[in-house]
Amino acid sequence: MAQSTVSQVSVAVPVGNDISLRRSVTKRDIISFGNKSWASTLSFDLKSRNAQKNKPYIVCMSVQQASKSKIAVSPLELEIAKEPPLNTFKPKEPYTATIVSVERLVGPKAPGETCHIVIDHGGNVPYWEGQSYGVIPPGENPKKPGSPHNVRLYSIASSRYGDSFDGKTTSLCVRRAVYYNPETGKEDPLKSGVCSNFLCNCKPGDKVQITGPSGKIMLLPEGNPKANHIMIATGTGVAPFRSYLRRMFMEDVTFKFKGLAWLFLGVANKDSLLYDDEFTKYLEDYPDQFRYDLALSREQKNKSGGKMYVQDKIEEYSDEIFKLLDDGAHIYFCGLRGMMPGIQETLKRVAEQRGENWDENSVP
Repeated sequence: MAQSTVSQVSVAVPVGNDISLRRSVTKRDIISFGNKSWASTLSFDLKSRNAQKNKPYIVCMSVQQASKSKIAVSPLELEIAKEPPLNTFKPKEPYTATIVSVERLVGPKAPGETCHIVIDHGGNVPYWEGQSYGVIPPGENPKKPGSPHNVRLYSIASSRYGDSFDGKTTSLCVRRAVYYNPETGKEDPLKSGVCSNFLCNCKPGDKVQITGPSGKIMLLPEGNPKANHIMIATGTGVAPFRSYLRRMFMEDVTFKFKGLAWLFLGVANKDSLLYDDEFTKYLEDYPDQFRYDLALSREQKNKSGGKMYVQDKIEEYSDEIFKLLDDGAHIYFCGLRGMMPGIQETLKRVAEQRGENWDENSVP
């Protein structure tokens, strides 16, 4: 019997700006498509109806203007490493970095505040695109008197060269976590996110304790520069994709991207868009290599008249997406775990319309 190829897809949700997010990523799901299953932080396998045409689906599953004349970067030693750095600094011995800048990214009509935070690590905490930094906010852990706060993970939003292109900084995309009393409708400062508010309140020169870098599942594969990449993000989940796109289109590096990068971004409204000027510039300069589609839940309607979410955009372009996947494209999902059920349902429905079987089982 001829052996068919099963396409393995891993989905990571590497962001965690508050306690609820950190808890959510500890849950593991096993989702199977066809007769195989595979477990990850969140994972699923896809199997083509036609084994002869089936090719691997590789899915990795957390501001400066672009210019068509790419920017020189240094040090070039950052291109040489064969393996990504991992856990160079651990929670018991974090690295003390310095805040360079904190910039509000969203407009006045955005629900909530999201900041772009540049941190100077002096070149001592190198990382690769797709990895995360841990941040230990100052103060005492209320659940463990005398002990520091737990580490919060944030996806890195810059390439390994940072926004200054010298390999000495990193950037984080952080949404301030605030909570409202359901009875009064007013903000309750006693329940605000400890780390996100610390970072968003920082000033240039402030010190911050960082750990990591961590994560290998979201690394940008560069073995085939002609490969296509589909990136699906909600909110601050766009962070690693910004790092990928800077490497692909902005920086003069050894990786010469020749494929298609397709970004889907879901946010509430236009004022909530993150790095939109940067992505729009890529679209202007590289129209044959970059696509950019938005799902604005409070401003757009889906085909049924409801709110437009990122899964609706996936369904809208499902024929093109599945064709790219059949041809070996990489697809990435990053954002809140709550976005995944809708995406799974959409993929299941589309797969069934294509005559393919979809079996799903969750393991708590």
